[in-house]
Amino acid sequence: MTRYLFAFILVFVLTACQQVTVEEPEFAPLKLTELRVGTLYGPQIYMTSGQGNSGFDYDLAVSFAEYLNVPLTMVPYTNRADLFAALKNNEIDIIAAGITDTPARREQFRIGPPLYRVNQVLVYREGMPTPKNVNDLKSKITVIADSSFVETLTQLQKHYPTLVWDQVTDKDSEELLAMIANKEIDYTIADSSSVQINRRYLPDLRSGLVLEEKLDVVWLLPPDNSDGLMSRLLAFWHQEKLTGTLDHLNEKYFGHVKRFDYIDTRAFLRAIETVLPRYRQMFETHAGNLDWRKLAATSYQESHWNPSARSPTGVRGMMMLTEPTAKEIGIHNRLDAEQSIRGGAAYLSDMINRLPDSIPESQRMWFALASYNIGYAHVEDARKLAESMELNPNAWRDLKKVLPLLQKRKYYQKTRYGYARGSEAVHYVDSIRRYYDTLVWVDNQSQQQTTDEDSGELPTEDISTLPPGSLSPDAPK
Repeated sequence: MTRYLFAFILVFVLTACQQVTVEEPEFAPLKLTELRVGTLYGPQIYMTSGQGNSGFDYDLAVSFAEYLNVPLTMVPYTNRADLFAALKNNEIDIIAAGITDTPARREQFRIGPPLYRVNQVLVYREGMPTPKNVNDLKSKITVIADSSFVETLTQLQKHYPTLVWDQVTDKDSEELLAMIANKEIDYTIADSSSVQINRRYLPDLRSGLVLEEKLDVVWLLPPDNSDGLMSRLLAFWHQEKLTGTLDHLNEKYFGHVKRFDYIDTRAFLRAIETVLPRYRQMFETHAGNLDWRKLAATSYQESHWNPSARSPTGVRGMMMLTEPTAKEIGIHNRLDAEQSIRGGAAYLSDMINRLPDSIPESQRMWFALASYNIGYAHVEDARKLAESMELNPNAWRDLKKVLPLLQKRKYYQKTRYGYARGSEAVHYVDSIRRYYDTLVWVDNQSQQQTTDEDSGELPTEDISTLPPGSLSPDAPK
């Protein structure tokens, strides 16, 4: 019996090895000069920023195009109806947009292999009563038209006849989540991964009832004449599973749900006292024409002055530089604190120099920081949008009103470079300004203490017990 068992195991292992080492399966014919991938904007799907393109679907599409040995063209759409129509009309080759596998979609498209799984969850706002079942809902649910959430609600209504909902065609999923946080609507439905990502920016979001569990997120292919593409996608998926690429992307985009920390004043003051002394001379040396405290504040926002900081999106070091940016400015080791600071200073200076002369000197740093965060092109889109709204495109106070509009389809579909997380850029710049004000305040306190000591007076206050002042006249409150 033992001999037979050993023989069976040996045959199984050898068969498995044959499957892994097979050189190339027989494919149906495929004629592609490029891979046209239809997508939607979203941080876990596809987005562009100052750090380059990112998103689970984007990264995987890049790898699939390389596998096919053809160039990749990402084609973002602003709603699902147009996206689905484009695939049916052969305007694109595949849909990669965080789409879940549903019975209705199986009737219309060919379904690719599973990429990761999500739950469909009811989303509400902090402070609202926690709904324990559908009957506890006090108002309508608002969802996106043509989404899988409509199918879910339709099925639920069979058991809960009083269930009602609104379908919107002019909003994105992120816009609905923002409307929850802003008390504009009470309930929506979202994929669990989207809620986790957006809670980092909208902390008042709460996940409630799980309406559907473990839904596969998939790519969609045309229903006809897609045998060749499907066979290659299956082979590619098998390869990426074996090499761990899919697991790596899952960890990169969904394994770190708290990418940003909210640091209170005491924590920042402690960092100034305990961490900054190690790097202050580097900031002062490499700041050039920049105020070293603005450079230091930027670095704190980026990495909390951690030279070994690493982001899931691939940026590294004290100034969280991308690899292409580091190469462009001559930085060989992004994890070396001094190189990173020197590189960050050079990159920020370049951003400032690229800005139009019409932007006042006192505000150029804030425009440059927004560019550092989401990209110069998106800032230019916002400036043009501000001008069209009869706002001042050269004033930060006006631009910060416009940047969040780059997340709204009504506005970004009219811009040249499309969707951007403009509200994140506003938060990013305002945080750096507050850190800068604190550094200036602490610097002044230190100088005053030195003066008092020289004059024989003793300091009467402990800086750790005092709130930092807002020193600049237009500092964010």
